Amino acid sequence: MNSDETTDLSEAQVNDLDRRISVIMPVYNGAEFIPQSLPPLVEMMCRGEILEVIVVDDGSTDGSKQMAESMGAKVLSSGGRLGPGGARNQAANSALGDILWFVDADVVVHSDAARRLGIGFDVEQIVAVFGSYDSNPPARNFFSQYKNLVHHYYHNRAKDEAHTFWSGCGAVRRTTFLSCGGFDVERYQYPSIEDIELGHRMIKAGGRIRLLRDVQCTHLKVWRFWNLIHTEIFRRAIPWSRLIVTSGEGIPNDLNVGVAEQARAVLAGTLFLAILVSLAGYISPIWVLFLGLLVLLANREITVFFNRRGGFLFALCAIFFHQIYYLYSASAFAWVFFEQNSLNFFRSKPS
Repeated sequence: MNSDETTDLSEAQVNDLDRRISVIMPVYNGAEFIPQSLPPLVEMMCRGEILEVIVVDDGSTDGSKQMAESMGAKVLSSGGRLGPGGARNQAANSALGDILWFVDADVVVHSDAARRLGIGFDVEQIVAVFGSYDSNPPARNFFSQYKNLVHHYYHNRAKDEAHTFWSGCGAVRRTTFLSCGGFDVERYQYPSIEDIELGHRMIKAGGRIRLLRDVQCTHLKVWRFWNLIHTEIFRRAIPWSRLIVTSGEGIPNDLNVGVAEQARAVLAGTLFLAILVSLAGYISPIWVLFLGLLVLLANREITVFFNRRGGFLFALCAIFFHQIYYLYSASAFAWVFFEQNSLNFFRSKPS
């Protein structure tokens, strides 16, 4: 949204938008995070910028429920492990606000987030908005820095009119959420792409979703190699690929799945194959060097971003791992494409 659109709203209109916001935070054993993530939201409620803060305790055993209550949040019990999608669905039914603002337990929103988010609903056709992680993740290990900075990079370069939704720090009109049936907890029983799939349904129903770059938050999660790889492949790449392939609407040209990103994935795969063929002695290493330089050229903007945020050594490691990311993401899509076409073949084969 441009500055002209923002100034078109009167102060009274902005305040009215703010008072209609219900924050929903699903929590499972979040005692490590909520002392940092809940206070900014409670302060917004005390300032009158949001209506309520609802924490859904999803069977915690670490005192998260009592901690959230002591901080001033309204706490609901899920009655058993529902997962974040199910917990959000439960809270949506009892929320008082017209806008449901989903915030993950390991996310600390910036102090101006509520006001900026409320302004995002200035057009009736906008049914949902979402923000992004900031570029200052507190966890200093490589994979936490890489993962959070990549998220920030793509979200801050994406189109204003989004083709997806993000529930880490995203809001939706309550009427739209309920009419769409909320998060699909049957299809996504574990934290996965339930927010992306919800966005797909909202857009299909005629709604518009807006990305607000100035609605930012700090991600507290610590990523390690194995939990990053498992999440990226089995909770993100494969289910997202299935959603794309089964929808029949093609790959959206936005975020990390756009046309340019697809070309970079092809380059990464070509470089990997060239390395293997070169090691086998079939081509000269000069071809590997040439392709490596081509990869750096194609990824120059994100490499500069990595260098600016973490220095030369971090940028070098990050751009190398980013090629691995392209490999496993493209492989996941290829597998799903083969999987779906095989299923269609056997279904259409006469018995």
